Amino acid sequence: MGPLSVKVDEFGIEDEFNDAFGARKVVSAETRDAILRAMGVPSDAEDPDLVPGTWVLTPKEVAERRVEHNGVVHTELGASVPLLAGQLLPNDLPFGYHRFVADDAQASPNVIQILVTPERCYLPDELRTWGWAVQLYAARSQASWGIGDLADLATLGRWTKDLGGGALMVNPLCAPAPIHPVEPSPYYPSSRRFRNPLFLCIEDVPGAAALAHVIAPLAVQGQALNAERHIDRDRVFDLKMQALELLWAAFPGDAAFDAYRRELGRSLDEFCAYAVLAERNGKDWRQWPMSYRQPSTEAVLALIAEEPRIAFHAWLQWLLDVQLAQASQSVRVIHDLPIGFDIAGADGWCWQDELAQDISVGCPPDGFNLDGQDWGLAPFIPSRLVASGFRPLIETVRAMLRHAGGLRIDHVMGLFRLFWIPRKLGTHGGSYVRYPSDAMLAIVAIESHRAQAVIVGEDLGTVLPGAREVLAAQRLLSYRLLFFEDDAPAQYPELALSSVTTHDLATISGIWTGDAIEHMRGAGVTPNVEGLRGLKDKLAKQGDIEPDATIREAIVGSYRALATAPSRILLATLDDALMVSEQPNLPGTIRQWPNWSLALPQAIEDFRDAPLPRELAKILSR
Repeated sequence: MGPLSVKVDEFGIEDEFNDAFGARKVVSAETRDAILRAMGVPSDAEDPDLVPGTWVLTPKEVAERRVEHNGVVHTELGASVPLLAGQLLPNDLPFGYHRFVADDAQASPNVIQILVTPERCYLPDELRTWGWAVQLYAARSQASWGIGDLADLATLGRWTKDLGGGALMVNPLCAPAPIHPVEPSPYYPSSRRFRNPLFLCIEDVPGAAALAHVIAPLAVQGQALNAERHIDRDRVFDLKMQALELLWAAFPGDAAFDAYRRELGRSLDEFCAYAVLAERNGKDWRQWPMSYRQPSTEAVLALIAEEPRIAFHAWLQWLLDVQLAQASQSVRVIHDLPIGFDIAGADGWCWQDELAQDISVGCPPDGFNLDGQDWGLAPFIPSRLVASGFRPLIETVRAMLRHAGGLRIDHVMGLFRLFWIPRKLGTHGGSYVRYPSDAMLAIVAIESHRAQAVIVGEDLGTVLPGAREVLAAQRLLSYRLLFFEDDAPAQYPELALSSVTTHDLATISGIWTGDAIEHMRGAGVTPNVEGLRGLKDKLAKQGDIEPDATIREAIVGSYRALATAPSRILLATLDDALMVSEQPNLPGTIRQWPNWSLALPQAIEDFRDAPLPRELAKILSR
């Protein structure tokens, strides 16, 4: 795979780019200097710091690659193979991650990361299915404690399978900081590698039946929260943590828990140390006592070795792992990988040396956001990501694929480049920074095959020229929305996951009734009235829907049109299936709209036999 044609400097900073309107933008010296400072590079430096080389090789290429120095190949499984200069690499290197270390420390580079890739992501030839896009927190049953949980996910999976479907795509289940206020956005997690204890079903925790007399009153309080559509995460957190503390006190131990801790090792220990320290000092590690600001300090190592509460947080993650495995048995559960994380959180603490400070990632101005977007997420410095052996990326993708049938990569362009925004300059002072896409795509392919999970690349918005072709060659499914596409669904690509709308856009009901316009106005957001009415016209045209059609008729017509797409996976949102008019997230708002906090208006027991979901299931079954 050759490099995409983009003009960049030696640090990966693009000298210029075309914005969403096709206008050429030249990057200013001020922007470049700010980005270099964030990378820790003097503005007059001519070359990036020396970092390990990276070879991305197919098995055929492995057998043809010679080393230039005497040294040793260290395989992922721990074997060591001495080589002389000019010798070929061992031709039996398996898919995965290996290193060549030169004997001469002055060799350039003296360490080479060897990524042996299957070239393409896992994608069964026979895969052709449909399913639901689910905001799990919103999908509550009558037994839920105010928020959808992993038992509810299992129920939804069985229901989907009974309807003939094969997939559930869920919002990120990533861990927030374990303190008030609980972060509502699944796309602003403390850690992408670990999961949110709010999704635990308390009644399914080992020992819950024996303690039913003390758990039951808490369950009653939790289930009372279901009376309100607005999800009170702080209250859910308090109730579930109280129950979990009681269950932990009675936990007799389990060999499977011990094995889980050994398997995850250092990563789990550091995450649990962060959780304990956040409980004591607040979520932002940059404000902690100095002795705790790095995960490698003696104080942190002593905490990991001696603090009993480390085991409690590890136990929570083990419970989540067990319950997620059980919930994923009926259909292919597709998880969602956020583009980044809260720099003040666990992953930011663990990988602070690899992150660019005083930089956010986002996107330049486009037709939907004339001021651009700042997502408040810190990016990895490309050279330091390489120097780490890509450990953050490998650990994150592997964790997200645990028990998964698929993974949607939010803003998949991040595997190629990210729009860096110096905080002092704002979105109009940003520029794109390139990443080692060959290596990053190889890592995704390796982990995809290991997990036997399909990969979906969210390629909406500004797409780097040539990127979609590269992704298709790698067998990543494109992400196509009827709202965004000019072509009829029958013209959508086969290698795609296709739907009508998504969590950041209006629902069909909101578009058809005009409620979406009023919701935006009520939240203080200036709606693009012409654009939203254009979406209604598009639905009417694609779905052959009469102007005076009911909401139900508009939803059925829209998904009937979608069902003509040849795409491998078709998804309907549960919001559309229940004719919900509010969208889960309204970009450009924080407190003006209940982002990520609106439950579905009906419990799972009430809608699983309803006629509209069943009709949509029949339509999408194709």
